[in-house]
Amino acid sequence: MTADPAARRGIPDATVARLPEYLRALTDLAERGITSVSSEELATAAGVRSAKLRKDLSHLGSYGVRGVGYEVDLLAYEISRELGLTQDWPVAIVGLGNLGHALANYSGFVTRGFRVVALLDHDPDIVGQHIAGVAVRPMDDLERVAEVDGIAIGVIATPAASAQGVCDRLVAAGVRSILNFAPCVLSVPHGVDVRKVDLSMELQILAFHEQRKALAARRTPLREVIR
Repeated sequence: MTADPAARRGIPDATVARLPEYLRALTDLAERGITSVSSEELATAAGVRSAKLRKDLSHLGSYGVRGVGYEVDLLAYEISRELGLTQDWPVAIVGLGNLGHALANYSGFVTRGFRVVALLDHDPDIVGQHIAGVAVRPMDDLERVAEVDGIAIGVIATPAASAQGVCDRLVAAGVRSILNFAPCVLSVPHGVDVRKVDLSMELQILAFHEQRKALAARRTPLREVIR
């Protein structure tokens, strides 16, 4: 059952951050031909507690049906609609080095509501190349591209030293959502949203946990290992 959308309240940021995980799990279930799922099963698939999942989904006005659970396709649509994925969002990728090249070739953008319409780089050896059917354009075209193609999201895959300058130009061109892969913190004005993806930081966090596991293993008494 779904509550009246007009009765919905603001959704907490923490809940928004988990919605893509729920959508991923639902998409996997749908591909396996599963039409309904309990909150416990969906929570396990998404890696959260069932109570947290039910609370998160209640912010969408979705409560499921007792004894039946959630309709997979309906809940996936509700989450997609809440995330704004029922329409195509024009995306520009700036910086076509190895990472930018890989991002431009990522087929998952199209199936998740995003359309890469522009690729930009300052390297004359890269400009003019076609990646996934899109021509790489010079940085001088950034403002025109943003205006003509209506860029909604800018992806920065440049070195850290040039990321802020690229960000400033995107913002000045009217782009209000930025995904930053450069290893630096960007300064943006109020009203601009930035999400940072730092691969080296994630590896460092994994290294921390790996080190703790290794230390714990060395402290384990021999009799417990034998047991």
